[in-house]
Amino acid sequence: MKTYHPLIQPALALAFTGLLLGCGSDSSDTPTPVSISTTASYHISATNLTNSQPLSPFLVTLHQSGGLWQVGETASNALEILAEGGDSSALAANAEVMASVADGAPLMPGESSEQVLSYQGEAHLFSFVAMLVNTNDAFTGLTQLDLQSLAVGDSIDLQLPVYDAGTEANTERAGTIPGPADGGEGYNGSRDDKLDVVTMHPGVVSADDGLSQSVLLQQHKFANPVVTLTITRQE
Repeated sequence: MKTYHPLIQPALALAFTGLLLGCGSDSSDTPTPVSISTTASYHISATNLTNSQPLSPFLVTLHQSGGLWQVGETASNALEILAEGGDSSALAANAEVMASVADGAPLMPGESSEQVLSYQGEAHLFSFVAMLVNTNDAFTGLTQLDLQSLAVGDSIDLQLPVYDAGTEANTERAGTIPGPADGGEGYNGSRDDKLDVVTMHPGVVSADDGLSQSVLLQQHKFANPVVTLTITRQE
C-alpha cells in the first residue's frame, strides 16, 4: 500500500482539480441539447345512444389551437358541409388540424365503433364530430378538449349533446333530410335559410307530434346525450 507525505498528498489533489477545471473550460466538449418530440396515441370508442338516428362516419382530430366550431358563432363552411350532408373531409382539411381519423361507416343506433388517433408533436386539443343524418343540420361532438394531462393508461368518459349548425332551417320536409327517413338533399351551398349561429339543438318535432309537413316520426326524436365517448391514452 502506497503512502504519501502529508505535504505531497494535498498537492496531488490540487493538481487533479486543476485538470478537471481545465477540461470543463473546453467549449468543444459541451453537449448539444437534443430536441425530444412527444408521441401520443389515443383509443377512441363511440356509442350511438339514439333510437333511430344513424350518425355519419365520425371524425376525430388533434390540433394545436382553435376548434371546429363555437356555440354562438357562425358555422364555417366546412362545418355546414358536415352538418347538412355528413361529409367531414373539409373539416379534416382545416389548417389547424394536425392529425385526423374518419370512421369508415355510419354509426347505427345502439352500435359502437373504435378508432386510434396518433400524432408525433405538440398537438393536444381533441375534437369529435358527426351528423345526425335524420335531421336537417344537427350534429354531435365536442371540440378543443385539452388532453395534455391525460396520462398513458388513463381514460375519459364523456356524454355528448346535439348542436344545431344554424345553416339550414329545421323544416323536416320531404327532400331535405339526407338520412334513411327521407333520402333527401344534403349540403346545398346556395340555400338561403341560414340562422347563422351554432346553438344547442331544440330537437325533432315529427309528424306524430303535429308538424304535418315532417317526414320524421316519433322514433326519430332524441334526447341528450346521444353519444357516449371514451378516450384512452395508449402512448
